[in-house]
Amino acid sequence: MPIDFKDRVAIVTGAGGGLGRLHALALAARGAKVVVNDLGGALDGSGGSATAAEAVVAEIRAAGGTAMANSASVSDFAAVQAMVQATVDAWGRIDILVNNAGILRDKSFSKMEIDDFRLVMEVHLMGAVHCSKAVWPHMNAQKYGRILMTTSSSGLYGNFGQSNYGAAKMALVGLMQTLSIEGAKNNIHVNCLAPTAATRMTAGLMPEPVLAALQPEAVVPAMLVLVAQDAPTRTILCAGAGSVEAAHITLSEGSWIGLGEGADERLQAQMPEVVATTKFQIPASGASQGAHEIGRAGRHLR
Repeated sequence: MPIDFKDRVAIVTGAGGGLGRLHALALAARGAKVVVNDLGGALDGSGGSATAAEAVVAEIRAAGGTAMANSASVSDFAAVQAMVQATVDAWGRIDILVNNAGILRDKSFSKMEIDDFRLVMEVHLMGAVHCSKAVWPHMNAQKYGRILMTTSSSGLYGNFGQSNYGAAKMALVGLMQTLSIEGAKNNIHVNCLAPTAATRMTAGLMPEPVLAALQPEAVVPAMLVLVAQDAPTRTILCAGAGSVEAAHITLSEGSWIGLGEGADERLQAQMPEVVATTKFQIPASGASQGAHEIGRAGRHLR
């Protein structure tokens, strides 16, 4: 059955171009009313103009959809709150938030200015925090919400020259993990999407034949599934070039090394067992790690 967003209201940040634009177009094509948010700045976050967002709104309206533009910076909580209030005033509710806005300031860690690290964290992480915080009471009240964080393989697995970007993107996974737990009682599902796509953020980073295979359109189906009515929650999907995978934060079976004298040497000797990937679990929450460790200690200390 086709995924349908009729009567749903969505906010997509960073939707003036690239993946965000495609996300907004896809949601609108399936019936959602869409707020196209984009500061309209350069790739490094400088500047700003509403032109990009307005152009996407024009595309949506020309295709028969409903949309409005917003140029709030996601790093400005007051502006984000105003955007959310304007959305509720216009359309009565907010069902979907796609946190897509981001910037790049790539350099090796040794050469990176601390301000460039801080700004990337501010836009990616705090931008998602601001938007999620602003929509949260509305989603709680209506007992329905779908929030998508845009993470990255740079955060999940690392990438040279992207310590700031990677740190922000992995932080979004941690945010998703807890919000999905806290939102469960009110039917708020929170997920992450790690896209691999050729956009202005990846231009120059890969050979042209590779970029040609990484059409950003290939990422959109994963976004639609992760914000649909039947969406999972607490799921990390990776998508690119027609493939979709799931990433998991896992816990190995590990080894009991005990307490007291010699524990460090025992750990050193048992490291192969500790890091082995032959047996692992996906903890239901952070407390599950403690439960695993306490349970093992109990068995050994009887």
